Amino acid sequence: MTAAAAETRSESPERRGGRWIERWDPEDEGFWREAGERIARRNLVFSVLSEHIGFSVWSLWSVTVLFMGPEYGIAPAEKFFLVAVPTLVGGVLRVPYTFAVARFGGRNWTVISAAMLLVPTAGAAVVLEPGTSYTTFLLVAALAGVGGGNFASSMTNINSFYPLRKKGWALGMNAGGGNIGVPVVQLLGLLVIGTAGAAHPRIVLAVYVPLIVVAAVCAALFMDNLAPVTHDTGAAREAAREPHTWVMSLLYLGTFGSFIGYSFAFGLVLQNQFARTPLQAASLTFIGPLLGSLIRPVGGRLADRFGGARITLGNFAAMGLATGVVIYASVVRSLPVFLVGFIALFVLSGLGNGSTYKMIPGIFQAQAVRRGLAGEEAAAYGRRLSGAAMGLIGAVGALGGLVINLAFRQSFLVAGSGTPAFVSFLGCYVVCGAVTWAVYLRPAGRARRTARAVEGAPAEAAPAEEGRRPVYAEV
Repeated sequence: MTAAAAETRSESPERRGGRWIERWDPEDEGFWREAGERIARRNLVFSVLSEHIGFSVWSLWSVTVLFMGPEYGIAPAEKFFLVAVPTLVGGVLRVPYTFAVARFGGRNWTVISAAMLLVPTAGAAVVLEPGTSYTTFLLVAALAGVGGGNFASSMTNINSFYPLRKKGWALGMNAGGGNIGVPVVQLLGLLVIGTAGAAHPRIVLAVYVPLIVVAAVCAALFMDNLAPVTHDTGAAREAAREPHTWVMSLLYLGTFGSFIGYSFAFGLVLQNQFARTPLQAASLTFIGPLLGSLIRPVGGRLADRFGGARITLGNFAAMGLATGVVIYASVVRSLPVFLVGFIALFVLSGLGNGSTYKMIPGIFQAQAVRRGLAGEEAAAYGRRLSGAAMGLIGAVGALGGLVINLAFRQSFLVAGSGTPAFVSFLGCYVVCGAVTWAVYLRPAGRARRTARAVEGAPAEAAPAEEGRRPVYAEV
């Protein structure tokens, strides 16, 4: 069957009543050139649209709290917790959302998950007014967690569409386009506060309701399901047993956990530590998430070229330095220096998001070679395990956002500033950098036991290179 014929057959409703592709082999260059790349690109575009709006809904309460003045009767520490709740729910939902792609199909689940974004948006429109109880706000904020789940299913789906050599770029574009939903909703909040005033948060919600409908309809019309990906529940169990899944979860906790946690907390930190008004805070909060989102594909590109582990290690070292700048600025109460260091953290977290996610398919592809697989069999193994692992890794990374907001809450309660929280974040980056080097970059001759424990490098090193070649050199 030719690639063109495969596409024609897949887009007819004959067997399953929807847009199903029965054969998918992106590692076959002929297939990829004739039809695969075009199909993959189309699915990527509409996946980005849905994920982008999902991120905006997920981070909706980081903007909403800026509208909640003294008349709402909510203390600063309570606002940090209010912002943390969607992070927690979104992180937990990433696990079932990952498996939903295999159960329902990537296109079908994108339609469902996009439509579900109407629930938290409409809920917020109903309750968002002074006099509503704090418990009610917590419950409605929790509903926004469904937007965080979208990331896991979207990344798992797009991972299956692209060949290994393109995954860094494709996953970076998909995630970066989604991540940019955070600064977009923050910019919208700034626009509303600056024009209509802080008493009109429902304008933000009114903008997103029609966009959610558009995203769901576009997914239904233009995306596809991949039949080879469906009904593989065993992949999740295998991924959960893999030491690499949990090592990469820690690294992603350090990169994406920082990005989403800082994105949600930035405005509150500016208000409480530097006495910024809601408008002043909103005018600054979007800058870091915007730059971090835009640079994520660059992190994937750099990882494609130089290796994800090398980029990730350098990135954690730079994040440590930027955190040192933020700690200094926090102690001396210098807003300009604080902004320089904090925005640098956003940029570096975005870069690290791209490089860490590139590592995941490379690691499992290396595992396949280690097990003696080759060709399409090895590629299928890598796609299967990396897709399942991405959900677990993404869930843990999202929980990093919860940890960061809770750390800020405790820091402001105890010390009246964010300094103790930043010191703890610095320690986290040091640990993540050390783990990256020890597991993926330590010379193979000195790391043979570690390599065996995590099931080896992509290929056996030549005797002359033993001791110099890093473990997982191609990751």
